[in-house]
Amino acid sequence: MLEKIQETAAFLKARMHTHPETAIILGTGLGSLVHEITEKYEINYAEIPNFPVSTVEGHSGKLIFGKLGNKDIMAMQGRFHFYEGYSMKEVTFPVRVMRELGIKTLFVSNASGGTNPDFEIGDLMIITDHINFFPEHPLRGKNIDYGPRFPDMSEAYSKELIDKATEIAKEKGIKVQKGVYIGTQGPTFETPSEYKMFRILGADAVGMSTVPEVIVANHCGIKVFGMSVITDLGVEGKIVEVSHEEVQKAADEAQPRMTTIMKELINRS
Repeated sequence: MLEKIQETAAFLKARMHTHPETAIILGTGLGSLVHEITEKYEINYAEIPNFPVSTVEGHSGKLIFGKLGNKDIMAMQGRFHFYEGYSMKEVTFPVRVMRELGIKTLFVSNASGGTNPDFEIGDLMIITDHINFFPEHPLRGKNIDYGPRFPDMSEAYSKELIDKATEIAKEKGIKVQKGVYIGTQGPTFETPSEYKMFRILGADAVGMSTVPEVIVANHCGIKVFGMSVITDLGVEGKIVEVSHEEVQKAADEAQPRMTTIMKELINRS
């Protein structure tokens, strides 16, 4: 495993002419951030040794390098999901490669179903914590010496970055919610009873990504900031049939607001 990570990192280093310490996983709601990146160069996942390839509609598959404002960044356009059939090692492989490349801070986004009755479709939620509901743990197996066997998760999402993002949203007049994200394997959307259970467990939103990458980032000593766009509601009385297209539409409408916060936060961190 470590040899593969190092082989991939060596391949990328030979093609990189920037030195980013900031990485972004361009999940749902952050696609338009690509247009803000200047001095851009790209590498397709298909060209990268040991890299999986994304199979989901709406997810491209390439690493993008360049500048966001005054910051050197690398961005993943297209993430890997457990429901696609990848193992947890494959889902989180890019995060370990990021560590080898010298990444210190990771920004992630996703689409999620709101379980908090105070949420509305299109709301942005700053993730303050998560609940891991995946059936396999991404750190299962032999420990890679990027971090301890039993990593601390008391601050999985950086409080400093959460405070900065809250301040930016206030300055820009953008409404944000805060809450706990629960990660499930998917690919089905939740039943009304599952939504109810997740609310009882303490979740404000539910989705099918993010948690594995965040766990591995913490193990690697990488600081994390995460944000969800609430694309549907799992609240009693508000649950309606939902499709991937409707989720995409709600996310597209929220993109400018999420992009504004993320871009500013990246430049200030």
